[in-house]
Amino acid sequence: MVLQSPAAATAERPHDAEGDAIAFGPGGSALLLNLLPIPAVIAVLRDGEIVFEAINQNFRRAGLGSVAGQSPLVAAHGPLVTEFLMSRRRECEFDWQLGEAVDARHFRVKLARRVTDSNPHRALISLVDHTAEARTGESLRREMMTDSLTGLLNRPGFSELLETTITPECCAQHAVLVVNLDRFSRVNACLGSLSGDELLISVARRMKGALRAHDRLARTGGDEFAILMTVEDGIGDVLEVAKRIEGALASPFRLSDFEIRVECSIGVALGSQDIADAEDLIRHAQFSVKRAKATGRTETYQSRTFDLARRQFSIETELRQAIESGAMRLHFQPISDLASGRIVSFEALARWKNLRGVELSPVDFIPVAEESGLIVPLGRWAMHEAARVLAEWDQKAGGCCDVSVSVNLSAIQLQRDHVAGMVREALDTYDLTGDRLTLELTESAIVTDPDRIAQTMRALKDLGTRLAMDDFGTGYSNLAYLQKLPIDVLKIDRSFISGLLSDRDKVAIVRAVLSLASALGMETTAEGIETNELAQTLAALGCTYGQGYLYARPLPADQAYTLLSASRT
Repeated sequence: MVLQSPAAATAERPHDAEGDAIAFGPGGSALLLNLLPIPAVIAVLRDGEIVFEAINQNFRRAGLGSVAGQSPLVAAHGPLVTEFLMSRRRECEFDWQLGEAVDARHFRVKLARRVTDSNPHRALISLVDHTAEARTGESLRREMMTDSLTGLLNRPGFSELLETTITPECCAQHAVLVVNLDRFSRVNACLGSLSGDELLISVARRMKGALRAHDRLARTGGDEFAILMTVEDGIGDVLEVAKRIEGALASPFRLSDFEIRVECSIGVALGSQDIADAEDLIRHAQFSVKRAKATGRTETYQSRTFDLARRQFSIETELRQAIESGAMRLHFQPISDLASGRIVSFEALARWKNLRGVELSPVDFIPVAEESGLIVPLGRWAMHEAARVLAEWDQKAGGCCDVSVSVNLSAIQLQRDHVAGMVREALDTYDLTGDRLTLELTESAIVTDPDRIAQTMRALKDLGTRLAMDDFGTGYSNLAYLQKLPIDVLKIDRSFISGLLSDRDKVAIVRAVLSLASALGMETTAEGIETNELAQTLAALGCTYGQGYLYARPLPADQAYTLLSASRT
């Protein structure tokens, strides 16, 4: 560096508007730069090359070089610095990482120039070292992405791993496995959370030992682990890893004085070019885990099954809104005395047309209502609506219209709701006696909790209602227990009635059911009657009532009353 006398240096200095000397020349600049507590350098552009005109001691101590051609800053960002020096911009900032991994240093680099500078291609470059902050931030980020118990990646960490590893071009080369520990909550409940944590650590260690070198394991939930694996030989690779995991967990774990056997459910999602978001792989694998819990084997994601589940979720959302807004309605199907042909009652059946005007079948929305718990408010609405319609028919008839209405009770509703109180409220609200309602229960509803259901049935009988067992023969009935239940009517499922005239086995089954009902003092209703011949045959066999398209399809309330009035004339 060429040193100049103070007078000469002052003569070279440009002046600002106030006349103060600006130390932006080679000699004075070096003295001024040394007053800065951060690395700084004045760079100029000469013949298209970057030259350091002045450098302070902090710049040298930082190992950033004394000559521009040998400076790591110029080596890393020379084109950017050159572009700035050739431009008319006042300032420019960017982040720079010097070095790799643990030894890396992090700088915030700022380039600035004075408009009044005589050389338009000169700029001050200053660097603020924020390595400590960067390392602290990286440490905190690492803690946020790591499961504190097992040291594995956690859910956010695993999601980030997927995003950085899986691209549309290579998505088909990867798969995600989700492993859920079955009945793990029992360990925490029986042995305490510390033992549960110890078990999770041991499980993680075994699972990691069962994986291949390039597979990545994460703990994504309390008792859930996820694996990102590279697929080289299709589904065979994935199933082999799943088998190894099951084998690793097969040996019992020793906790205190107990030997714990851990079983798991494994769901698999294979990558494909159709996957728009890597996060979808986790959701698909978690969906497969739910299926694996039901089937007891490793399940691979199937888009058709997932689409069905998504449709059911959509139905659940719309159904909730329909119940709350009163968009549901009841239709009524007549039940006739087979001996006289006289209508004695109607079965109330829920019907629903969604906001798009699509009529949804009960086969579609009733299972969704039961799974989601919406069957409770839906059942309450149906009971009150049936009672309201029955009271309206009485008013139109100028007294009792001489029919009852059957309302179905779901197994879920019997377990979660106070059914007897709900029925009493409906009867009181519309001033009806209990004998105007017949409550239909399925065999499956009864066998879930026989003692509790029997208590509920007795409470319903105390209200004067009639009880019917719906779809008899399709479930499992303990005949000894059936004898003790206060059931009035057995409804023979339509699967036994359809084709009865040409199937001797069905005739034998129906005859046996009719004999059983007679022995127990119960009446019978045959579902699915579509011809007069079938109705006459069932009447000859001793069946009490009939229901089916022969008499009418389910009708809106006003049409059902019109049919009832016509049958009475």
